[in-house]
Amino acid sequence: GHLVEAGGGLVQAGASLNLSCETNGRTSARYAMVWFRQAPGEERRFVASITWTGDRTYYPDSVKGRFTISRDKGQNTVYLQMVNLNPEDTAVYYCAADTEIVKLTTDQSLWGQGTQVTVSS
Repeated sequence: GHLVEAGGGLVQAGASLNLSCETNGRTSARYAMVWFRQAPGEERRFVASITWTGDRTYYPDSVKGRFTISRDKGQNTVYLQMVNLNPEDTAVYYCAADTEIVKLTTDQSLWGQGTQVTVSS
């Protein structure tokens, strides 16, 4: 199985954008879920993560206060709300999952295809 993302697009600086991600097909697995992003020429970096239960979330300082990850209870569907976007947020955004344990590194077992977010100044 894999993950399917939706959302993304081209916005101006200061705008908001929402991404979503869900597993492709039914699964009984319980996943902690993670959003990563990758800008051209840069490493793929984690930008948000949430536990299976949804009770804990994690963010790097670069997006804290601007990005919010959430999920549907009991489902492997996750959302990323992004506000006050700036050009440095321009990247391909990927959804990922591995196990029920939160992992912020890129050695995840499931990946989405990626969705482009472009922020113009």
